[in-house]
Formats: sequence, structure tokens, C-alpha cells
Amino acid sequence: MARFKVGGRNSSTPRLKRRFQFLVVGTIIFMVAISFFILKPEISGTGQDSSISASLGNQLEVAGDVVVNRVGLPPDVTKLTNGEAVAGVPVQKVVETLVQKYHVEFGRELEPGRSPWEVAAGWVTPYQVLPESTPDLGAVLHAMATAPIIAVDNGFRGTQLKLSMKLAGDQIVAFKPKWYERDYIIEGSPVSGRDRHNGEIAAFHLSRILGFRRTPLAVGRKVSFSRDIVPVASKDLLETFHETNGETCFYGRCHYCSKDNSLCTKGDILEGSVVLWLPPTVHLKAGRNPWRRTYREKLLAKWEKDDDYCNIVRQIQPFKNDSALLLDLIDTIVFDYLIGNGDRHHYEVMDGVSDGMLVMLDNGKSFGNPYQDERSILAPLYQCCSIRYSTWQKLLSLQNNVLGSILREVLRSDPIHPVLTPQHFRAIDRRLEKVLQEVEKCIKVKGLNSVILEAKAKDSEDDNW
Repeated sequence: MARFKVGGRNSSTPRLKRRFQFLVVGTIIFMVAISFFILKPEISGTGQDSSISASLGNQLEVAGDVVVNRVGLPPDVTKLTNGEAVAGVPVQKVVETLVQKYHVEFGRELEPGRSPWEVAAGWVTPYQVLPESTPDLGAVLHAMATAPIIAVDNGFRGTQLKLSMKLAGDQIVAFKPKWYERDYIIEGSPVSGRDRHNGEIAAFHLSRILGFRRTPLAVGRKVSFSRDIVPVASKDLLETFHETNGETCFYGRCHYCSKDNSLCTKGDILEGSVVLWLPPTVHLKAGRNPWRRTYREKLLAKWEKDDDYCNIVRQIQPFKNDSALLLDLIDTIVFDYLIGNGDRHHYEVMDGVSDGMLVMLDNGKSFGNPYQDERSILAPLYQCCSIRYSTWQKLLSLQNNVLGSILREVLRSDPIHPVLTPQHFRAIDRRLEKVLQEVEKCIKVKGLNSVILEAKAKDSEDDNW
């Protein structure tokens, strides 16, 4: 799917004249849009609320497109929020509208004969894991959280303890168990601590709200160890079970798994997150993140020592010349910064698809410390000074605590609510402002058209990195 870069440099007098004309016309359009919202008559009636909200959501998107895309004004003019209104609409109304859009009707039933696993598999394309909006999401998440477990084994690979489960209907899921209480603070480096099961859930819904939709489905679940796990556990997993202080404990098989680091149930109950595996027809290919960390104390990576490091990356496939993959990677690190994930050492794309999405897998190292904003996670953004236009527009529309408010309400439907603490929602809103500040710094230095981009088609060459 070919995508194209927005504009070029404005150097000629005719170009400046046209830009001024566009500015005037765009300003007029913007004022008309604002007037429309302000002067729009009130509509009352119990049966009209949902249609009004849907219409409002569409109008907001149109207004944002007029302000940012058609005019190309600098960010201090195009910001759609001022603490009280978004394009003339009260922030609270915006939040209510978007909460309705992303709300999950947990427990929704599918029509007879429809499999939740087939429904979820049908959503996956080279460009998304699920559609922007579908009422059937609640039915699939409900099935993930309640379907009988027919087999359990050690997780497939990795450094962290997890279980591989087969649910009724032969659907494979990953189960990440709870290690920490919600308010536990993970101190140290951005990669410290064990995976946070609640982080997977929050990350999934955040990716939906941001419009990325590249994160596998995740939901909370509580299981009875004696009833749900032990009877169907593999021999290899059973060998890691033991009793400690009257509780059943296990340590599984992984790089850091050992009896000294066992996980124990609490009154026979094990809480965790269930992550849906992609369909078996989807094959992923992993690549090393150019901005990966060394994972060695006092040993810096090249990108940590060279502010011009992105110039090197831009010369190498598959990131050459602001490719779609490079902008996907920048999308991903913006997402990682919001959730506090500094552990994106690899990236995954669909094998055999030349311009498919970067899939945002494994988000467990997130939401560890709501008081620490790790700027180094944003290195690809501030070193490349590039961001996808649609991402920038979306971030602008979610300022002034809108993003955190939406996520808080959407997460209420999860079976293990509360998923996050109030401090984490405040951290997301604070970090969003810092992302936009980084973009504004880049625009001041390089200009709007050099920073706000749309991806070109990916090059078919496959140089080694």
C-alpha cells in the first residue's frame, strides 16, 4: 500500500504566496467549523443520544482534518484543546463520545454458530489486528476470560514466566501471571522488574484509542489452580510445581525461571492476563530494533552516544528514506513512552508482506513506575525528527487529560478492574504532553513539512542490518 511524504521545502515566492492563500482559506474553514459547533442547536430526546455522539465524533475528526491537514498551521495553532473545549465542544463531551466509541460490551453474545476465535482471526490484515470499532470485541474478550482451559504448558520462549494455554475451540493464548500489586513501584532502569500482567491489558486498549490497533487482544482472567490448571497441565510443567506455606507454587521454563523465583497462588487463585495469539496463517518475522539497549550496565549503545544516529539508520534497509517501517517504529516508541516500556529490543512484521504493519507484541514491561518519564525511549522520535501525520493529529486531539480519562473508563469493563492506578492515568497524560513538546522542538528547527510525514511505500530491498 503506497504512502507518500507530505510536501517539500517552501523556497520560491509563488509557493509562499500559495501557502499564504491556503492559510487564509484554511482559517476561514476553521472559523466556520468552530461556529458550527457553537451555534449548533441542542437536540433532546432519549432515543437520540447515541446518534448525536456518533455524529459528534465524525464532526470532530473532520474539524481536526481541516485544521491540520488542509492548512498545515504550526502546532501552537492547530492544538484542538485548551482545557475547556475541543473544536468548540466541551472536553467532557469529547471524552464521553470517545468512551462510547471504544467501550467494550463485555459478555456480548455472538450469533449461534459463530466462533469467537474465527471472528478474531477474520479481523487480522497486514495493516491491523482488529478493526477500529466492532461490538463483537466484547464477545471475543469474554471468551478469552471464561472459555474452559483444555491444556496448559510452559510458555513458548523468552526470559519471563508465562503459560501457554489452549482454550475450548483449540485457541492458543498466552497467560502472563500477576507478580505485583497495582500500586507497586518498579524502580531502576526502564527494563527493570518482571512483566506486568495488567500492563498487557492497558496497552491493548491504549493502542485502540491511539488508532494503532497493532497489539494482540488482551484481557484479565482469574483461574483456580487446582481446578483449571493442574488437571490439564503438561508433564513438563507439573515438574515445576511445589508446595510452600500451604500454597501451590511453580516456576515453569524460561531463561530466568528457577525454583528460587517461583510464583505462588493466593488461596488457589492465580490472576493474570490472557493474550490472544495471532491466527496460525500469520507468520511473523523479527528484526532487531536499531535503538535497542545493550542491557549491560555502563555500556552505552551507539544511539545513546550519537545524536545524529538516525542518519545512519536512514541509510539502511528497511528504514531507508523515512520508510513506512521507520514511521511504524516511531509510532511504536511513542506508544512505548506513554506506557513506560523501555524493552522494545526487537520488532515483528508479517513475513511475506512488503508494506505490512509493525506488530506491537510483548508489552509486559510497562506501567512499572508512574513517576518516571524515561525520555530515552523517545530517541527515534527526537533523533529522526519525524512522525506520521495521522499519529500527530491523533495525539493533538487527546491532550489535556482526554487520553487518560478515556482509557480509565474503557478499562472498567475488564474482569480484573481496576487495571491501573490513578497515578498511571496521570502519567499517560503527562507523557503525551512531553511527546508533543518533542515534536514542536523538531518543527521549530526543521519545519513542519520535514517533520510531519506520511510513509512512502516500503522498498523491496532487504539489506542486512
